[in-house]
Amino acid sequence: MTQLNFNLHPQLEADSITIGDFPLSRLLLINDSNYPWFVLVPRQSDISEIYQLSEQDQIQLTQESAFLSKQISELYDADKINIAALGNMVPQLHIHHIVRFTNDSSWPHPIWGRAPAKPYNDKQLSETLALLKRITSNLPA
Repeated sequence: MTQLNFNLHPQLEADSITIGDFPLSRLLLINDSNYPWFVLVPRQSDISEIYQLSEQDQIQLTQESAFLSKQISELYDADKINIAALGNMVPQLHIHHIVRFTNDSSWPHPIWGRAPAKPYNDKQLSETLALLKRITSNLPA
């Protein structure tokens, strides 16, 4: 499943805050307070596509994604959860989970390129991390 020599891509490292680990994936919070924006990164080296994972790990990733989606949808009372695996700029397999609201600054369009990233200030980050304890305390084993 996971590998000891896993390294997070430098761009993901620069853009995010580590929240915790699922059995397969690392859970990240993107440092952009415009949207509650999370990323799952399977902790495996040299994987850029879902089909490169073993069948068991593909199922595990799907379960982790569904669990995360449900948790953040309920936590934030989302209107929609956008899920995407683009990888055009960062080849390492990573799955975006973005909480969307009909009144957010980009609705109904995709978020990419719509508004400059607005990093969390200390108070926002502290409050967000406190909210996320509900997710991390329920991570599936």
